[in-house]
Amino acid sequence: MNLDFEKSGGLIPVIVQDAKTAKVLMLGYMNSEALEKTEKEKRVTFFSRSKQRLWTKGETSGNFLEVLSIKEDCDNDTLLIQATPIGPVCHKASDTCFNENNFPNSFFLEHLEKTIQDRKNHPSDKSYTSSLFASGINKVAQKVGEEAIELVIEAKDNNKELFIGEAADLLYHYMVLLAAKDLKLTDVVKKLEGRHK
Repeated sequence: MNLDFEKSGGLIPVIVQDAKTAKVLMLGYMNSEALEKTEKEKRVTFFSRSKQRLWTKGETSGNFLEVLSIKEDCDNDTLLIQATPIGPVCHKASDTCFNENNFPNSFFLEHLEKTIQDRKNHPSDKSYTSSLFASGINKVAQKVGEEAIELVIEAKDNNKELFIGEAADLLYHYMVLLAAKDLKLTDVVKKLEGRHK
């Protein structure tokens, strides 16, 4: 990297982004020494303007930022660090310094997938999901087909809410089918990623 530290008086702004969720976690500043320490230790170290010293994020809290990549911008005067946060990032205990939740967009799907798996492993007479598993793979597959047809029918109309409802029904039943086949959404995503190359 050919960074221009002198442009801003020896410090450059550093945007830290969660490598998994792409959420901006915080903004800090680095001098050349802080960057060197960050690169060497693979943990984000800033130059603290208030303390006038190097400061490794998490040095007192244990909430480190583990570095995955460091990129410079087109003007060579700003850095983007993609990192994995270990715990809350903000000193006020929020996920980000902008008081935002740092969940991946797929967080609810992961939660739903775990719930479906739990209903499979611990059946309940009161659970619709458990009843699907109990009915067997043919019935689960049939339900996916029925929901797909209902989604296609709704796609021909202009009722957005009904279409979204049918799309949700299809996705849910599809996830049940995956669980019945001992598969996860990540297995499907990996296949898509492989095809994208």
